[in-house]
Amino acid sequence: MRERRTIIDAGWILLLLIWSVTILFPLIWVFYESLRTNQEFFQDVWKLPSELKWSNYRKAWEAYGIGRAMLNTVYYVGASLAIGTFLTAINAYVLTRLEFRGRKLVWGLIMLSLFLPGINALVPQYILMRDLHLTNSLTGLVILDSLSESAFYLMMLAGFIQSLPKELEESASIDGASIFQTFFRIIMPLSTAGIVTVAIFKFLGLYNSFLGPFIYLSDPKKYTIGVAMYQANMIMQYKTDWVTLFAGLVITMVPLVLMYIFLQRSIMEGATMGAVKG
Repeated sequence: MRERRTIIDAGWILLLLIWSVTILFPLIWVFYESLRTNQEFFQDVWKLPSELKWSNYRKAWEAYGIGRAMLNTVYYVGASLAIGTFLTAINAYVLTRLEFRGRKLVWGLIMLSLFLPGINALVPQYILMRDLHLTNSLTGLVILDSLSESAFYLMMLAGFIQSLPKELEESASIDGASIFQTFFRIIMPLSTAGIVTVAIFKFLGLYNSFLGPFIYLSDPKKYTIGVAMYQANMIMQYKTDWVTLFAGLVITMVPLVLMYIFLQRSIMEGATMGAVKG
């Protein structure tokens, strides 16, 4: 029995190693190609470069407006993340801890939204944004993404908040605390792990968001990093500067890689705690 476990464990380890290679190989390959010349790239994609072309990164930064796109992305992601995470937290608190008429109906509508493709809301959202004069505006995108509540994030945080002892709120109510005081002083501090987990997933979704910025932004000076790199890719139809494009892709991946390196423990702990308590 012990030998059988060992063989099974070895099989799982081998499977995970193969899986990790399939994930890491494209990233390493893109970085490798970003340090070559276009001539070397078209001659042989596997041959070692004669000289590391770090200048490709400076060229990509200037040619594709990555610096400006990064600033736009920081504003879009930062504002949407702060407002959206706060609204998710307070919505989860209201729907799980407060008793009011129609609460079950609201939860039912939220559950129903899980079965509806998000693309169905694209046309009415665009018409609403156009009528409110919020198209071609980063602030308009912030408003749209902040108010577009995700049922997945709401359910995740609601399950976490619902597991907290109700005696804490009852004690606060006896001491004269209002609903907002209870939320800010008790619920939020105790739900930090769940809120951080939701915030991390929101950050990943916002940073990688393409469809919304692509549809609502028409001024190249307002492009987020996703749209900027899409436009750079479209340019490759008329020119063959692929190594510079690879360098731009590597630059756009740096924030996500750094976030994973520094916050991977928070992701694992938050997701595990939320799953166990929920």
